[in-house]
Amino acid sequence: DVQLVESGGGSVQAGGSLRLSCTHSGYTSSRHCMGWFRHAPGKEREGVAVIRTGSTSTWYADSVKGRFTISQDNAKNTLYLQMNNLKPEDTAMYYCAARARGCSLFVFRPREYDFWGQGTQVTVS
Repeated sequence: DVQLVESGGGSVQAGGSLRLSCTHSGYTSSRHCMGWFRHAPGKEREGVAVIRTGSTSTWYADSVKGRFTISQDNAKNTLYLQMNNLKPEDTAMYYCAARARGCSLFVFRPREYDFWGQGTQVTVS
């Protein structure tokens, strides 16, 4: 079974930083697609950052460009999201997602992903 486990969320003041981690097991990440999504109350789940695993290809939502960085450590089976200069509007539950094949044209469409973690809460005040 594929398992994705997020960690690293918390409460920070605006302008602060957090690094989210997603440790995965049972998932062959080479040349596949993984990403971070977030879901705030009253809003739809939205894609934040996506990476084509085993490559340097990344995509970012306009709202986080220049502030968030997605990266991977294949040796540790871990996906990261470094979040800097956090804003109150970044407050949401953050989810790690994985696709059992390469990235589609719609990298920020949640239904394109096959596996999801349980989420980690990020609160910015």
